[in-house]
Amino acid sequence: MIISLSTPILVGIYEDDILINTIKSELKTSEALLPILEDIFKKYDVLEIIYANGPGSYMAIKITYIMLKTIQIIKDIPIRACSAFEFNNNKPIKAMGNLYFIKEKETIITKKLTETINMEYTLCNSLKDLRLQNSNKPDYRLPAV
Repeated sequence: MIISLSTPILVGIYEDDILINTIKSELKTSEALLPILEDIFKKYDVLEIIYANGPGSYMAIKITYIMLKTIQIIKDIPIRACSAFEFNNNKPIKAMGNLYFIKEKETIITKKLTETINMEYTLCNSLKDLRLQNSNKPDYRLPAV
């Protein structure tokens, strides 16, 4: 499981759907993700990769997707995706400036907020209740400027 939408980057290793190891990095996605993945492939037999595909940092989503798509092609490892809202209790996610992505029922909108929201993602302890999406494509959701 990869959550690379903001700092810190979180990567969870799961066995039989249960979290067995957590890797955390304060570096940017472009600096941290590839070395983390290389280390994981040395230590574990990776059968599937799940990532938070957005909304969030456009650049982080793009970099993550390109890396994972390359791995999918080269190593034939399935890539799955789920919403970032799965990992932050459906709290607002920073878009840019004072704009935030907000989930209202099943719809995601952008809204200006006057207060700064502290974004914190957490890995789930089990993958059993994780709502995976039908597509593994990025969810860029760029707000109108």
